[in-house]
Amino acid sequence: MDKLDALETDWSVKATAKRRNQFYAASQSKFVPFEEPMVFKRGSMQYLWDADGNRFIDLLGMNVCVSVGHAHPKVVSAAMAQAQELTHCTTMFYHPTPAHLAEELAATLPAGTEWVTHFTNSGAEAIDLAMAMARTYTGNLDLLALRTGYHGPTAAAQSITGIAGWRHPGMPGNVAFVAEPNQYRGIFGEGTQPYLDEIDRTIATSTTGNIAGIVVESVQGYGGIIEMPPGYMSGAAERVRAAGGLYIADEVQSGFGRTGDHMWGFEADGVVPDIIVMAKGIGNGFPLGAVVARKHIAAPMAERFLFHTYGANPTSCAAGRAVLQVIKEEKTQENARVTGAALLAKLKDLQTRHAAIGDVRGRGLMLAIEFVKDRDSKAPDRETTSAVFEKCREQGLILSKSGPYQSCLRMVPPMCLSLEDVEKVAEGLDAALSAARSS
Repeated sequence: MDKLDALETDWSVKATAKRRNQFYAASQSKFVPFEEPMVFKRGSMQYLWDADGNRFIDLLGMNVCVSVGHAHPKVVSAAMAQAQELTHCTTMFYHPTPAHLAEELAATLPAGTEWVTHFTNSGAEAIDLAMAMARTYTGNLDLLALRTGYHGPTAAAQSITGIAGWRHPGMPGNVAFVAEPNQYRGIFGEGTQPYLDEIDRTIATSTTGNIAGIVVESVQGYGGIIEMPPGYMSGAAERVRAAGGLYIADEVQSGFGRTGDHMWGFEADGVVPDIIVMAKGIGNGFPLGAVVARKHIAAPMAERFLFHTYGANPTSCAAGRAVLQVIKEEKTQENARVTGAALLAKLKDLQTRHAAIGDVRGRGLMLAIEFVKDRDSKAPDRETTSAVFEKCREQGLILSKSGPYQSCLRMVPPMCLSLEDVEKVAEGLDAALSAARSS
């Protein structure tokens, strides 16, 4: 018998929890959603099964990583074929698979611009690279970022993340934060212009006046599904470019057709970024990130070495190529638009019947419910959010708590979610809300 065949896996929740508690570092133990641990053993498209065989509708997409479906046969087949031939190839050598993917990604972006790609291992590494690229090209250090934005856990990515719970000591500086244009609870209320004026004020008072750029999630993900209002992204780009900087679009969560109306979130405002950061859905669960930039902006980076060990890994890139093919052939972007609109309508109906829901928002399959203690004060209700979240598990729904106050339930399922699933999700949420209220 092959030695690998002799490897045993204990799937019990109790044994897995014990091993994690004993052998995981504290830094990897905090990010646990439910009060009681759970183990997933299998996934297929929009569904997950735990170790006991219970089925769940995955409204989290494993943190937005699964874009076209768990274990999608075309993606798995492409990755397996490549892995069996050559699992990894360092970027010191040429390989056609990542080269093809770079070309195919460029074809999805606004025409008339020469786009080039640097593949990374993850979204956080891609953010780090985008920051370095902007500073290298402009010669400026100061960056702008949005409050309640999330860009990753590395030291540099943390420095532009505007949520205290994700920030640790020792982050690099030269970052100034501007108010996020939250149309529900933003400090300037509804509208776009006051938030654009804040960019001008921040440049004038909190930077040298010459900046490297601004990093904007086209739809804030972990921040609670905060859409940029009309005119904000284009207006921000205009102001930042006037101060010598670049517009950096973080499409890690909002890209690859998830918003339904467009392939990329920034397209909603007609802005063409200077640098685009991609990850998560790009590989449908295979580790992969990318920075795509205008060619002349990326060019100065050639003067120094920069290397990501598994960046451009051919197995992950084969999966990435298959993802783009599936999005096109199976019309997943259109499904995100139609199914997302149907789910949003159901969520708004729930809002009329449950006073704890302060706001419902989103676009495509990037949606959120925000809970408040009362609708007049809009005081965030973390406790109700947690209670409903736990009850959703009992209803066979997996989603996430998010937002700066952990008062939002975020829904970012695989884009193959069906209209039939929407009915079950609405019924499950309704039951969870009722159960949480009565408990």
